[in-house]
Amino acid sequence: MTLKEFKEHFFKRLSPLYPDQEIESFFRILIETYLGLRSIDVHLNPDKKIKLKKLDQLLAARERLVLFEPLQYILGETEFYGLHFTLNPDVLIPRPETEELVEWILNDLEAGTNSRILDIGTGSGCIAVSLAKQLPLAQVDALDVSEGALNLAAHNAELNKVDIRFLQQNILETESFETSYDIIVSNPPYVRNLEKTEIQANVLNFEPHLALFVEDHDALIFYRKIAELAIRSLSSEGKLYVEINQYLAEETQVLFKETGFKEVELRLDFAGKPRMIKASL
Repeated sequence: MTLKEFKEHFFKRLSPLYPDQEIESFFRILIETYLGLRSIDVHLNPDKKIKLKKLDQLLAARERLVLFEPLQYILGETEFYGLHFTLNPDVLIPRPETEELVEWILNDLEAGTNSRILDIGTGSGCIAVSLAKQLPLAQVDALDVSEGALNLAAHNAELNKVDIRFLQQNILETESFETSYDIIVSNPPYVRNLEKTEIQANVLNFEPHLALFVEDHDALIFYRKIAELAIRSLSSEGKLYVEINQYLAEETQVLFKETGFKEVELRLDFAGKPRMIKASL
């Protein structure tokens, strides 16, 4: 099969399922990943034959897209804050909104800081690794309940040449931390079950529900526990940063204030949705 023929078949198979612009993006990324080619190469050499082994990989990827599997899982990798991360279905796919949370922390800190930082629910390690990379003198700890997530996060730390201490803990069963921290950050589960109707199939069917969903009757369970631990574990000038459910922004702010935080700042994400909170002692 030639490049031109594959592209025609690719679009025909996916066009009932995705917008053309998204299909074009899928195609561009796949031929770059599997064939080492750019889109312009398809235009310049449309009759170039695709080797059978490579064609099998491309067709397999296409069929996984038909099932709405996220491209990041198909490729087993993604980019976050300019760094390369390995991915698998044990962890959530890092989002641009979370990059904004990392940016907020970095803007508040100096590159030469030796702050102690804790990332709760590290998943792929995207937050912890990005902070450790940008703050080489900081001491970064990262915890998660999932052994699979921690193994992947440790791999990503090694991949990006940063030193992080990983801890396997269930935050809801944690009574205290063994050390104090200057920064605690978390992107915990916050999507209520009632919001599942808003979730796209590629997320609902493939990303780990353990890292996504909370019960409707106690949607702030993780924030309550994190706030209680943070108020006792942060240094005097310490700060807590969290990503939040846009529909529960006011309730989350109130929770932090009632826990004892003196300053609670809400920020909007790039789409204008309430997405992040910084709570200061």
